[in-house]
Amino acid sequence: MYEWLYGNRGYYTQKRIIGKEGDFYTAVSTSMFFGGSIAKRLISTIQSGFLSPTCHVVEIGAHKGYLLADMIQFIYTLKPEWLKTLRFVIVEPFVQNELMQKAYFQEAFGDAVTLRHVKSLEEVNVEEAFFVANEIFDAFACEVIYDDTMLYIEENRAVFKPMDEPTSLKAKEYGVRKGELCLAYEAFAASMAHSADRLEFVTFDYGQKEAREDFSLRVYAKHHVYPFFALSDLVEGSQREGYTFDTFFADADLTYDVCFAHVFQAFEKSGLYVEKFCSQMKALVDFGLIELLDLFAQKTTKEAYNREKNRVKTLIDPAFMGERFNMACFRKGALKCS
Repeated sequence: MYEWLYGNRGYYTQKRIIGKEGDFYTAVSTSMFFGGSIAKRLISTIQSGFLSPTCHVVEIGAHKGYLLADMIQFIYTLKPEWLKTLRFVIVEPFVQNELMQKAYFQEAFGDAVTLRHVKSLEEVNVEEAFFVANEIFDAFACEVIYDDTMLYIEENRAVFKPMDEPTSLKAKEYGVRKGELCLAYEAFAASMAHSADRLEFVTFDYGQKEAREDFSLRVYAKHHVYPFFALSDLVEGSQREGYTFDTFFADADLTYDVCFAHVFQAFEKSGLYVEKFCSQMKALVDFGLIELLDLFAQKTTKEAYNREKNRVKTLIDPAFMGERFNMACFRKGALKCS
């Protein structure tokens, strides 16, 4: 999976289109009110005293930079004076994505907003930070576990062979007998914990709290979903797709359901705690999505409001993203005394 996504010609190392013309939609590409709601959460976190108006606002996995840009637009509307004190950062390891983000921010804000880029969390190193990410954990490379074996690809064939010792130990630690197992969550959590003395991390992803005890590995190509094993010779007959997985190698997204219980344990080991976990629908409403829509209705035409309201429905409708995606909020540090 790592080679598919992050190898020399890996899927995420190239410029990709997200949305109608790409392989999949995200909440960011659906509506600007996704970023707006997170901006309102940031404002509430600062007003509560947990962070200050001089904190760093850091996006991880920014693609073109739409999410952070949407947040900035809403901060300008709600707390314009904070644009002079907040410091904006994108963690971006790939040069082509960094150039794309810089071009977009220059087009959107000119010189009004200063954007800093770093290659990794280790370069952040600040006192206070608000981290945000959308669909990042499902993009971490994983191993696929089945009893005491794990998935290997040999000569374009999928085969299960005995697990190596590190993977076997991790599978036993988290009780994974069948399904996906990420070996990188702990290192990521440790890096974030060391990046700031005090922090809040808000992230959205699809998955569930506990492990599914089944395979969820799948390919997204042009908005069509292909179960990974249906692209292999491990299944036969009507369950097989008309393609093989090597048809999509590095040219389509490869992903899986996130087990949040594993993510929670990884962060707790590094000294962060789970401040909140809930569905995307509940999180966005709690953050202030409805209030933002009401404010928008007062400042725009009825037609524009109805268009945006329909987009927002996709974010919160249980049949679409509302219940399929979850939000997790992590914190490091106790609430400051006022």
